[in-house]
Amino acid sequence: MTDSSLEKNYQQTFNGSTGFGNQPAILAIDFMKSYTTPSSGLYAEGVVEAVSHAQTLYATARQLGVPIIHTRVTYLASGENGGVFVEKLPILRDMTEDNPLTQFDEHVLPSADEAVICKQYPSAFFGTPLVSMLVKQGVDTVIITGCSTSGCVRASVVDAISYGFKVVVPRECVGDRHHAPHEANLFDIQAKYGDVMSTVDVMNYLKANHHG
Repeated sequence: MTDSSLEKNYQQTFNGSTGFGNQPAILAIDFMKSYTTPSSGLYAEGVVEAVSHAQTLYATARQLGVPIIHTRVTYLASGENGGVFVEKLPILRDMTEDNPLTQFDEHVLPSADEAVICKQYPSAFFGTPLVSMLVKQGVDTVIITGCSTSGCVRASVVDAISYGFKVVVPRECVGDRHHAPHEANLFDIQAKYGDVMSTVDVMNYLKANHHG
């Protein structure tokens, strides 16, 4: 298939949009110091950039009363609650509760009334109470931010739509350690799972439809 015919195929087949529902919530995935501290083995410059944009989105959401749920990753020192994921990525064994790198980046700290979920696997939904929390609040749209685009963000996007939620991803509010997987996964998310939008457009929608 030529590049032009492939592009036409995507436009015809993978060009849908689900948009926003009536009640959105923001999911802030793993904006931890481990991804924003240059000396960390998990450091990703793209995540630092995403944090700077997410700050503005979160401030807008708080003004409008849009809930924000945060996730972070922690493991037992033995790593046994990380299963094969920790076996695949041994660096995750260092992500214990007493490691300062598992704390949130200071630019995107949760507010006192915002929920925090600790998870052990890529998806924010796997083995966590997230679905129940969203259903209880009447949420039908999940605005997904965080890191990394090719890992925990993508996994959470796929699970979100699988559980029946509309998915919106503000492009500038997700980050990865490499441009290529970042862009490839945004492409796939837009094609198959959710709506990838600019952060400005997401904020404008929230301001126009939610008033605290």
